Amino acid sequence: MAEGVAAAQAAAGEKTVNVLGASVGRACVEAGLLDEVAVMVMPVLLGDGVRLFERAGSPVRLELLAQEGTSLRYRVLR
Repeated sequence: MAEGVAAAQAAAGEKTVNVLGASVGRACVEAGLLDEVAVMVMPVLLGDGVRLFERAGSPVRLELLAQEGTSLRYRVLR
């Protein structure tokens, strides 16, 4: 995971690197690789999903940075 994020950062230069998907996002949070998390809250009509912050150990600490409708942006606190 860390190698992929490092390669993306090198390719992006000064631009922002985004990771998509709950599983990848959760793995990056657990590895300490994310600075911010953007969440778009949507109802689920069919199927199921991955709980982004469900994990054993200490909880993920977040600070709300912005909220616009159902879009939320958090800073990951370490």
